[in-house]
Parts: sequence; C-alpha cells; structure tokens
Amino acid sequence: MMEEVKEAASSLSVQGDSIAITEVSKDGDNLVFIIVSQKLSGTGTYMVDRTYDDFEWLQQHLFSQEEVPGLQGVIFPPLPAKAQVNPSAKVMKQLGVLALGDWRPYAVALQRFLRQVAAHKILNKNTAFETFLTSTDQPGQQRSKKNLFNRLSQAMEEMRKEGHKDVDDFFQSKRDHNHLLTSYTKNSAERFLDMVQTEQKIALAFAHFAASLHLCVEPGDDPEKKAFSQICVKLSAVFDSMKENMSSVADNSVFTLGLGLDLESRYQEAEKEMLFRRTCKLVELETARRNAEKAKPVKKPVMEVVKKAAEEEFNQVSQVAKKEIARFEEARLLMLQQAMVQWCEKQLETARKSAEVFKQHLEVFRAMAL
Repeated sequence: MMEEVKEAASSLSVQGDSIAITEVSKDGDNLVFIIVSQKLSGTGTYMVDRTYDDFEWLQQHLFSQEEVPGLQGVIFPPLPAKAQVNPSAKVMKQLGVLALGDWRPYAVALQRFLRQVAAHKILNKNTAFETFLTSTDQPGQQRSKKNLFNRLSQAMEEMRKEGHKDVDDFFQSKRDHNHLLTSYTKNSAERFLDMVQTEQKIALAFAHFAASLHLCVEPGDDPEKKAFSQICVKLSAVFDSMKENMSSVADNSVFTLGLGLDLESRYQEAEKEMLFRRTCKLVELETARRNAEKAKPVKKPVMEVVKKAAEEEFNQVSQVAKKEIARFEEARLLMLQQAMVQWCEKQLETARKSAEVFKQHLEVFRAMAL
C-alpha cells in the first residue's frame, strides 16, 4: 500500500498529453482502468491499474492542499460520478452519455480528468498525482479530512450564503452568468442524450427488421418464391447497412459533441462550486470585520488579527479565481468548438461512406430488375 502522500510542490515526470486509459476490465463489482503515460525523459512509459476509489483518493489530495494560497479559487477538473458494473437507473441518469454502450466514453472522461489535472499549474505539483500515475502500488485508504469540499458541513451554509450579494461586480456577474449556463448546458446535454438514444433505438430496429426478412426466405425451386426470397435477402443487406450507418452516427455523437457537452456541464458545476466557496470567504470576511468593529478594547487586537487574516485569504482566493475564470472561459470555447467541428467531420465522413454503400445496393437492385 502507498504511504500517505505529503502534498508539496514537485515536478511531474510524465508528459501530460500522453496520459491515456488503454483498457477497462471488470473485477467483481469494480471497474479497473489501465493508465499508460510517457516518461518525460522519453525513455519509456509508466503503466498502472486504478479503480474509481483510487481516483477519489487522488481528488481528495487535490482538495486538501491547505498550504496552497488561494486554493478555494481553483476550478477543479470535474471527476465523473462513479460508474458501476450493473448501474441503477439513478446512476445511469447521473452519468448520462458516459453510460451509453461500452465503457469507452467513461474511460475517455476519466482520461480527460487526468490530462486536465496534468495541465493545471497548481494541481500538477501535488505529489499524490505523480504517485497516482507512476507507482505500481495501490493508493492507501483515504483519511477523513475536513476540506473545502465537505458538502455535508456546507449543506446549511449553502442556503444561507448562495444568494449573498457580492461586493465585486465582476464576480456577481460571473455568478449570475454561471447560474444560467449551468441550467442551459445541463439541459442541452440531456436533450443531446435523448437524441443519441433515439439513434441507437433506430439502429436496433433496423437490425431486427434485417433479421426478420430472413424469416421470409422459402426453400424450393418455385421461380416466384426464389425471386421473393432473393429480394428479402437483398433487402436484409440494405437494412443491415442502414443499421451500421445509424450505429456509426450514434457513436460519432457520443465521442464528439456528446462528451463535449457532458464535460461542459460538469465544468459549469465546478465553476459554480468555486464561486460559492469564494462567497463563503466573503461572508467570513464581513463577519470578521463586524466582530472587530464591535469588539471590546481587551479583545480588539485579537479580532483585528482575525480580520487581517480573513482579508488576506479572501484576496488570495479572489486573485486565483479571476485567473481561473479567464483560463476556463478560453479553454471552454476552444473545447466546444473542437467538439462541434469533430462532430460535423465525423458525421460527414460516415455519410460519405454510407452513400457509397447504398449506391452499391441500388446497383444490385437495378441489375435484378433487368
């Protein structure tokens, strides 16, 4: 077992954009992910196997870097919800497009999570990340820590602080904008999922109809029966091609714009979390200022120290948050643009291939009519 990792600055020894999940296997009720990354020295690769619990172990360490100034201002790369071998309806709804078909979409989402951590100038310095990618041992059991993502302790805080007016117009506008975008992107991802599932159902219907046509084939030498059977066989081939076409269309949708919308939706939630954490720090600062103003002379020096510490922490969080928002908005636009372009390119490529196949089917039917 790995020893508890001390979170301190370190250099990542792998190429961030080389991190890939190459295989997913089942181990009882758990999924095991094979992660491969290229050594920065270029002399070889690392290969490790990790479960979802290991990903949570990593996330816990990223959240718990108390010595990093302004950490609450970081927009953390969002980790997808846990996938299960036999998922319930609730889990399926949580995962959305990541739960479609095989485990490839889910593996891509986890791979993106790791690459985003590797690209983050603050998070990639955490030694837990280096250990996660390079050690053949399994991460140790997570220690229960109080950190900035302790949602149970924040439940009541949210109701009280979420609507708190911001003192900075920049952050107030970002909160208002995020509130709208979070709803819109979630709705877009759900509607796109509906479309993909419909495409999959159509592909399945084509497959069933193609199989059914073979039931119409009759043996014997009767010319009419032979002609009818031949037509059924040819029609079955056509519907098989239609099934392949629609399956490709659905796969293209999942692995391009589907994954893009899913990531966008989860990142909007991550930005919402960050903005809320900053609001909490604002409320703490305002409380510290009021306490300092009302403090009796004996307690005044102590309250002033608390106020100064709260001001310093709030300013650090705000500085990091502004940089994070700028970086996030630039990356978000690029990511969505790439997803839409890839979607169009893939669907156009599939349409061209299918058009050529259907042209061949048409030639066969024309020859039969002569």
